[in-house]
Amino acid sequence: MSRSSGGSKAPSQRMLRVGELVRHALADVLQRREIPDPVLERHVVTVPEVRMTPDLKLATAYVMPLGGKDVTKVLAALDANRKQIRMLVVKRLELKSAPDIRFRVDESFDRGAQIDALLRSPEVKRDLEAYEDDGSSDGPEDAR
Repeated sequence: MSRSSGGSKAPSQRMLRVGELVRHALADVLQRREIPDPVLERHVVTVPEVRMTPDLKLATAYVMPLGGKDVTKVLAALDANRKQIRMLVVKRLELKSAPDIRFRVDESFDRGAQIDALLRSPEVKRDLEAYEDDGSSDGPEDAR
């Protein structure tokens, strides 16, 4: 699931690899409930993506509690326990320096649901049916 990069260049292989390592370690910490926080203990938190800065000093973890409930409480609990989470993640990784971790809400599922709803809307269905009625067997890119 990619995030819009706002004009920056694509991440390097190293950034992607380290981001994936941090994601796995973070997911493991959260799954094993190693953080003694009542909010985190009550929620299963998914970590679909972690993005690293080019210098690998900052990791942005996109998280979402299962079911999408209590998002702000979970995010606040993660932020409050950021140092302990970082320490536990670093223990699992063999990196030269420990990246700082910041947490953001993963909105990709919401965006996917919005796109799905748009594609199922009556207006789009009508346009698709009109396109098929034209007898065109070529895709829309050939109509240019």
